[in-house]
Amino acid sequence: MVDAVVDKAAPEQLQGQGFAGQLIQPGDGEYDSARSVFNGMYDRRPALIARCSGVADVIAAVGFARDNELEIAIRGGGHSVPGYCSVDDGIVIDLTRMNGVDVDPVARTARAQAGATWGHFDRETQVFGLATTGGRITTTGISGLTLGSGSGWLERKHGFTVDNLLSAQVVTASGEVVTASEDQNEDLFWGLRGGGGNFGVVTSFEYRLHELGPIVAGGLLAYPRDAAPELFPAWRDLMAEAPDELCGAFAFITAPPEDFVPEAVRMKPACGVVFLYAGEVEEGMRVAQDMKERFGAPTLDLVAPMPYLVVQQLLDAGNPAGRPQYWKSDNLEELSDGAIETLITHANRISSPFSSLIVEPKGGAILAADEDDVALPGRDAACTYYGIAQWEDPAEAEGHMAWARELGEAMKPFARGDVALNFVMDEGQERVQSAFGPDKYARLVALKDRYDPDNLFHRNQNIRPSGR
Repeated sequence: MVDAVVDKAAPEQLQGQGFAGQLIQPGDGEYDSARSVFNGMYDRRPALIARCSGVADVIAAVGFARDNELEIAIRGGGHSVPGYCSVDDGIVIDLTRMNGVDVDPVARTARAQAGATWGHFDRETQVFGLATTGGRITTTGISGLTLGSGSGWLERKHGFTVDNLLSAQVVTASGEVVTASEDQNEDLFWGLRGGGGNFGVVTSFEYRLHELGPIVAGGLLAYPRDAAPELFPAWRDLMAEAPDELCGAFAFITAPPEDFVPEAVRMKPACGVVFLYAGEVEEGMRVAQDMKERFGAPTLDLVAPMPYLVVQQLLDAGNPAGRPQYWKSDNLEELSDGAIETLITHANRISSPFSSLIVEPKGGAILAADEDDVALPGRDAACTYYGIAQWEDPAEAEGHMAWARELGEAMKPFARGDVALNFVMDEGQERVQSAFGPDKYARLVALKDRYDPDNLFHRNQNIRPSGR
């Protein structure tokens, strides 16, 4: 099956079918850079990388792969934590050059091509002082996050990304181009909002925007790690009564060796609050001051009026492309004392200075929509935790992954099991099904039967058609 692509005549065949973008094969000068992905755990070697320039190229690439029975990987931002955005021997349909963002400031909407990152998106929308809930790392692709997670700093104020999606253009397994929205292909629109890349290649998204920025109250408050037993419950209690505008997370990190960090605490275990106030800057700074009075003076105080674009970059330095990483994550019914104790215990066992444990509060505007409005599960969770193991020495991989796995096991008594698809790593098909529950999963299978009955798009957290 792979011979059709390995053959040097493959580019000519694909171009003969209308492909006008760039085709890259092993041995080409750009091959190694083109095949690299965000998660350095994966070093896959596709037989062909099809860099699309537009929808016509996507149609041609999908048809070529289908007709030649090739494994397909879809690459947007390339951030798939389980590495689904690349493939050995098959074809990568690469959307990275399709990254335009068109903003309508009057209607407060933006239409973005599927290869755009949240860095691209925020840069364009912030020209007009507008934003929507998006990724927490600027190099994250809009496609993967919208389809399989929808979580971002603004979710307590403006809901998940999927709550702000107005329409999507999709190339299906048969090569048909369809639009999905509230009044066109409504069933597909429901499934795209949380069902991942199971139903086709989305080539563009239309989002609702909200007034925000360009300056916001944001930043980071850091404390010594031994403050966590008092600080973490205090943050939980504060968030239970906080206005929707107060967004952010509680984080366990290692203080970076940067000039802005006091020398005495560099590379030492720390904990703290990622802070964003999605409202008036002056009010946000008052909230931050109240927080510091409640929690005590931080070791590091980086909260200030700053561009929203800077807030969106806060986690970039700690999450560089190419570093191996392995995640465990789940939604929690409540952030109980037992859950807090367990999280702190395992945070103190973090085995790499690059690893982190993040807890993000839900509530607020997330609860304005009904659980059944979109496929995305877990809307009424109290919070989500993310255990992110990162390392640099390949020989240490098993030990760092073991930390994340042990965290996941220890948190099972508190976990709901309905975490978003993007954070399902290697737990198998049962975890995918349990994440949605029987009713939602059955509805997603029916959509798969309709739009991809042969499971052409299966390099993902897969929703299997009933016939396969």
